[in-house]
Amino acid sequence: MLQQISVFWFRRDLRLNDNAGLYHALRSVKPVLPIFIFDTQILDSLNDKKDKRVQFIHNALAGIHQQLVAMGSGLTVLHGTPLECFKLLTQQYSISQVFTNHDYEPYAHKRDLEMANYFQQNGIQFNTYKDQVIFEKNEVLKDNGEPYTVFTPYSRKWKEKLNDFYLKPCPCEKYFGQFLKYQAPHIPSMADIGFKPIDPGTVAPVLIESIAANYDKTRDFPAIIGTTRLSVHLRFGTVSIRQLATAAYRLNGTYLNELIWREFYMMILWHFPHVVNGSFKKEYDNIVWRNNEAEFKAWCEGRTGYPIVDAGMHELNQTGYMHNRVRMIVASFLTKHLLIDWRWGEAYFAEKLLDFDLSANNGGWQWAAGCGCDAAPYFRIFNPYLQTQKFDADLKYIRHWVPGYEQLTYPRPIIDHAVARDRCLKVYKAGLGR
Repeated sequence: MLQQISVFWFRRDLRLNDNAGLYHALRSVKPVLPIFIFDTQILDSLNDKKDKRVQFIHNALAGIHQQLVAMGSGLTVLHGTPLECFKLLTQQYSISQVFTNHDYEPYAHKRDLEMANYFQQNGIQFNTYKDQVIFEKNEVLKDNGEPYTVFTPYSRKWKEKLNDFYLKPCPCEKYFGQFLKYQAPHIPSMADIGFKPIDPGTVAPVLIESIAANYDKTRDFPAIIGTTRLSVHLRFGTVSIRQLATAAYRLNGTYLNELIWREFYMMILWHFPHVVNGSFKKEYDNIVWRNNEAEFKAWCEGRTGYPIVDAGMHELNQTGYMHNRVRMIVASFLTKHLLIDWRWGEAYFAEKLLDFDLSANNGGWQWAAGCGCDAAPYFRIFNPYLQTQKFDADLKYIRHWVPGYEQLTYPRPIIDHAVARDRCLKVYKAGLGR
């Protein structure tokens, strides 16, 4: 007789505390086998086998495994497609229920529909829960039942709806005794899953209380530690959104708004999936981009001759992170100054960012290009020199990431700002028929 168990499937929720799906799994009758799947359908799409994100996940899994081993349990880490992995598990155990948390991206939605069908055919109950957001899908809608497409009224309704119920943590630790007692196998190495072990960089979050209190005053200055650096932890769920939203609500409304922007873009992706490949405002797909490959390469490598832009790209290429104010500047520069399709920039960020999240990355790029929901208007074109004066006046950020920018060998600006602005306005007006 195979042992009867429940399974908890870790995905974007790599923590044992305040985890909604895990909480419900541990409260079920059967002992809980915790698993993670290195999904080959995702891994095979990554060209760089020195991927900082895969290393970050691997490190987080090792931490979870250690915690579980101390409880007499462990984490089973599998490598393959989810369907292959669950077929293997059903040969080893009698699985009554599978618990996991909701995931909203198009691939995840398709995967979960496929898995739900498999579970149903095999008499396994499939339970999924809201965990990575405070409000999801249809929870914050206009009074007429339609989704919001403008942030300010969405955020107003979001805040009106918020109460202690939505911020209440899930006390998983009360039920840790429900983890299956077994000798878990060693976690596969990075080499086992086809990747090279690397240093993922410094991804430790700063103390939320020390930053959030002054977040509205410090967040725009890239040379200082003025943001929480929690984006990667939110992306992979090593920190609870309920914990962060509670702190933000108590300490700083501006930081709370940033968390709401994250959920706004997730909601947009859910209701308007066409944004993955096309402009939210479809008329913007008529813009004729220049798409000069040499200029795109110069942007990627931080050789535009605009120090604030180049500094941001060097920070990204070296660390997998870029300060949010600088993200807006470099995105505006690519789309407006160089007239390169926002999808090119979005794809580059998707490849390089440690905190890459489809909804936020897509939303941010469409905002910069003017084609997204509640985007900057097409005629708003950031002036990199003015942005530098406002947010890096003493050039600390620039000097750190582009130490040679004051030397004669530093490249001349790839295009004059005034010329680029005039050209951009003409191209946008022509594409939009204005």
